[in-house]
Amino acid sequence: IGINSAIQSTSNGGFGTGQSGSIGLGFAIPINQAKYVAQELIKTGKPVYAKIGASVSLEEGTGGAKITDQGAGGSESVDPNGPADQAGLRPGDVITKLDDRVIDSGPTLIGEIWTHKPGDEVTLTYERGGKEQTTKLILGSRVGDS
Repeated sequence: IGINSAIQSTSNGGFGTGQSGSIGLGFAIPINQAKYVAQELIKTGKPVYAKIGASVSLEEGTGGAKITDQGAGGSESVDPNGPADQAGLRPGDVITKLDDRVIDSGPTLIGEIWTHKPGDEVTLTYERGGKEQTTKLILGSRVGDS
């Protein structure tokens, strides 16, 4: 159960009609995340989300969530002293599991992180140089919707 948050659309309806429209692909926020954010909004007036402190590729077919070489706006892809950095993750690592959940892409990882709260400890399985490794990571927090 979740709350719809976005829907994939096309600018021309996908049928040459010149109209915009849905292509039938929707996205939702897990209900536990929505409840947690609602509680934070009531308490502090600001939404708070869990994060790993690394930018991941949103491309499909990477065999997991690949940590990018560069973050948004040219920033570092792994936040210095952030959760991923402290756990030893580096650009190029491909996260394949979060606890016992298989991660097949960046969006899947983001969705799994949304099911947790800041401060939760998770076990990440990742590949580096063709070898599988695991590490513990304590999720950080991000305030706001930016």
